[in-house]
Amino acid sequence: MNTDHHSLTVLICTHNRAKLLLRTLHYLNAARRPRGWQLQILVVLNACSDTSRENLCRLQKQNPDDLPLEWIEEPIPGKSHALNRAIPRIDSSLVAFVDDDHRVDTDYLANVCAAAEKYPDMDLFCGRILPDWDGTEPHWVHDTGTYRIYPLPVPRFDQGETPLHLTPEIAIPGGGNLFLKGAWLARTGLFSTSLGPTRHDLGGSEDLDWIIRAQKLGARLQYVPSVVQYHYVDLDRLKLHYLLKKAFKRSGATVGIKNPTNGHVPRYLYRKLARYLFSALLSVRADRRRFYLVRTAAALGEMKGHRQQAEPSGTMDKKRH
Repeated sequence: MNTDHHSLTVLICTHNRAKLLLRTLHYLNAARRPRGWQLQILVVLNACSDTSRENLCRLQKQNPDDLPLEWIEEPIPGKSHALNRAIPRIDSSLVAFVDDDHRVDTDYLANVCAAAEKYPDMDLFCGRILPDWDGTEPHWVHDTGTYRIYPLPVPRFDQGETPLHLTPEIAIPGGGNLFLKGAWLARTGLFSTSLGPTRHDLGGSEDLDWIIRAQKLGARLQYVPSVVQYHYVDLDRLKLHYLLKKAFKRSGATVGIKNPTNGHVPRYLYRKLARYLFSALLSVRADRRRFYLVRTAAALGEMKGHRQQAEPSGTMDKKRH
């Protein structure tokens, strides 16, 4: 048992992203270390069949100056299964979640620990997630006008430059740049295996659900803008077919959490769907057509999300309760 009150575990769940995982670990090891803190990295290999296992074994033997690295395996596909596998192994005072396709800022580790010291009355923390643009992305991703695509399929969470106490009414962060006091893992319970993504199927919202449950139990959430991670930009995710699929999946996954309706599809959704589809069909400009097609897919996803709430199994995992 780790009894140090200044200990941090960086948790990474990964599925068949050997190259990106190495990139993530490289930037974590290159980040500035906070004084007075014990640091370690815990990687959960979730049904991996690539070279991730071999890479981690090599890293454990390679550089003594790297952060202590442990890894475990979870054979059942699904990010929630991987997260739940890790929870019993973590006994540090602070836990930070890093996705396997993120690059952490140089001051990430130091600022995570500094935030825990600066806000002792807070329980959960989140920072900014910014797309890791490199100039090869299409120009339209930077549009700010009426027909901009938002949210982009590249995760982004940015509430500005000022620290803020976040409530669900303001914003609910995802798990990509979440860190928290370790005791809240046991207090809040397991992540929903019915909401989390399986492999790379674009599902999700298990992190939103977990955060909302923690807040209902009294957890206070602090936004810390100095804690920054950059999300890898996969150019294939910026093609129209992916935009449509992601909009559909994201809307379907989150609607039941934010606006439960017990299977009833609100009438306004039918009107919204018709308006979006009609506008897409009549659009001549590419940016306008793309915008309304993505809105159409999102509306269809919302409708599916509402309908799924009426299914006997529901969209909520019993383990959450």
